Amino acid sequence: MRRTIIYLITLLLLVATLSCSNGTVEDAIILRMASTTSTQNSGLTDYLFPAFEKAADGKIKIELIAVGTGKALKLGERGDADLVFVHAPELEEEFVRKGFGVNRSPVMHNDFVILGPPADPASIKGKGPAIEAFRDIAEQKRLFVSRGDNSGTHIKELSIWEKAGVDPRGMEGYIEAGSGMAATLRVADEKEAYTLSDRGTYLNYRSRIELVILYQSDPVLHNPYGIMAVNPERFPHVHYKEAMRFIEWITSSEGQALIASYKKHGEQLFFPDAQQP
Repeated sequence: MRRTIIYLITLLLLVATLSCSNGTVEDAIILRMASTTSTQNSGLTDYLFPAFEKAADGKIKIELIAVGTGKALKLGERGDADLVFVHAPELEEEFVRKGFGVNRSPVMHNDFVILGPPADPASIKGKGPAIEAFRDIAEQKRLFVSRGDNSGTHIKELSIWEKAGVDPRGMEGYIEAGSGMAATLRVADEKEAYTLSDRGTYLNYRSRIELVILYQSDPVLHNPYGIMAVNPERFPHVHYKEAMRFIEWITSSEGQALIASYKKHGEQLFFPDAQQP
């Protein structure tokens, strides 16, 4: 009997210990971040999130919802995210102006690059402005794969076509993948087509595809990222305090230093933009 009692007490203590351990995870606030696929595909969020969660003493865990910028902003507009981290300044400003977001802050930037097969059938390498490269691709009826998903990359691509005086919807060889950047790169690679990519995602996938950078370093290809909390006055259920804690962290000297230190194949993927006090 005594041995049975000791066994039961030991079992109860073990269950209690496991319950406490699970409670630590369960008690953490889940912070829902709607962000672009590029922050995930580049590996940046996998690099940053553990550092933030450690800084928050494990009391905040981030749930990433990686979609195109347009979809990320829609999640914020519905109150289905606590903060939004995207790369389309005009849409971000509109999001705040309409009262969906607050406390928008610049975080970082990188750039877009025009990719294509090494043979470069449209001969865009070394040409003039990016709009001329796009125009040459259209005039020569070369294959071009677009994300076609209302992402920040897609919006940038459409703005370049517009500047080039080309309507891509009527362009022979224009393919809309309707997918994130990683999937779009795979389609373009399989079809030996041109595409527009953020540099970070390309560098992360470069070893898996044959596409190469054929055009870069044009001011029009600048790619800034901003972050904002979803408005708690509009959506009282959002975790505003925790969202602001992440925003303050990522724009702090610690967060900005981590962004600057993130590299792939020896190249820095993002460059800090937050103004330090």
